[in-house]
Amino acid sequence: MPVIINSLFGPLWGALGLSSLWAGRLNTALALAVFLAGFLLTAKLSSVVFPFLIHHIVKNTKTLWDDLLEEAGFFLRLSRLVPALLAYLLLPWFLRLDEAGAAFARHLVTAYAALLAAHAGAAFFDGAHLIYQDSAPEIAKRRPIKGYLQLIKVFLYLVGAILAGTTLADVSPVGMLSGLGAMSAVLLLIFKDPILGFVSSMQLSSNDMVRIGDWIEMPKYDADGTVIDVTLQSVKVKNWDNTITAIPIYALVSDSFKNWRGMSDSEGRRIKRSIYLDARSARFLTAEEIKHLSGIPALADYMKQKMAEITAHNREHSIPEGDYVSGRRLTNLGTYRSYTELYLKSLPQTAKALTVMARYLQPTECGIPLELYLFSADKVWVNYEHIQADIMDHLLAIMPQFGLRVFQQPSGSDLERIADSLRPHRGF
Repeated sequence: MPVIINSLFGPLWGALGLSSLWAGRLNTALALAVFLAGFLLTAKLSSVVFPFLIHHIVKNTKTLWDDLLEEAGFFLRLSRLVPALLAYLLLPWFLRLDEAGAAFARHLVTAYAALLAAHAGAAFFDGAHLIYQDSAPEIAKRRPIKGYLQLIKVFLYLVGAILAGTTLADVSPVGMLSGLGAMSAVLLLIFKDPILGFVSSMQLSSNDMVRIGDWIEMPKYDADGTVIDVTLQSVKVKNWDNTITAIPIYALVSDSFKNWRGMSDSEGRRIKRSIYLDARSARFLTAEEIKHLSGIPALADYMKQKMAEITAHNREHSIPEGDYVSGRRLTNLGTYRSYTELYLKSLPQTAKALTVMARYLQPTECGIPLELYLFSADKVWVNYEHIQADIMDHLLAIMPQFGLRVFQQPSGSDLERIADSLRPHRGF
């Protein structure tokens, strides 16, 4: 190429009276311009031709891994290396290698190829992540590797940048790497978050603390939803209001959070609600009430067994029938609690293998809390809420059958009724 350019433009340089030094420099500049133009043209053609050919080949194969690598952009980025390699091989045809311009062009092409190789390597690991998720989706949820791959990509880009910089500066990369060793303290400060993220991701993965798809709750970061991504630096949570919260991955190791996976993997989702009973409504049952409650199918066996126990106990201790102090008697409070427990156990939505009970809590100024403790076999949120709502509806509605009342603080209407009842007596 230099000979061709000299033969074409040599007479022109002679006619202009240029010296051989300037004529050589102009010939080198023209050769370099032709080289750059050819490189840009080749790059443009390769960005159109190679992706079309690669896409056609990939779609006609039966394997899936090549489709995922194409989706990650690996083949497209790899094709961009072709013009750089051609430019490096054809450079001696355009310029004499002992010229300064040729050395600069060679270094420029080498640096460009190093960056492209790092970029293609990063796409390869993106494709490897897609292949991992597709081939083993359950394992990918339990053992996400995205954080590790991101660390490898950071290393690739760092190596590519070092090679490009040392090539352009025409120095050995070993010298720059030794200089980086001396700057390790500064590098640790700069890459503090990636290092913390890498260590934390290893701890999360080894201890199986978080998986993609887990429902986690972390009030410190206003996170309450499903984990959708685990990266080198953060864990992305899609909250129930469809907002996205990014939590630093090391915060999941250093701080506390709640993972609801145990509930999802268990046989049921816990229902724990309390009904506050008015203590003033607690009393012994009358004979008519005992007869009425014994007619309820859910209570028939319980009432029969309980009355037999009470009668036998009172006879054994010679307690008169009207002695409510010394003898045993059925109370509306105890009967209602027993009915509640029998009712909860009879529900088809109750997880029978788990705890089901109704118990009293410590009485407070708001009455006697009757706590319902059971597990719903249906763990879907909407269905779960409907199940416990139906339970509360029934227990509140049937309470008057036992002569009980729910405790409720006086409201504005209650105070108005009291005031209305006092007005005639005070002459208002």
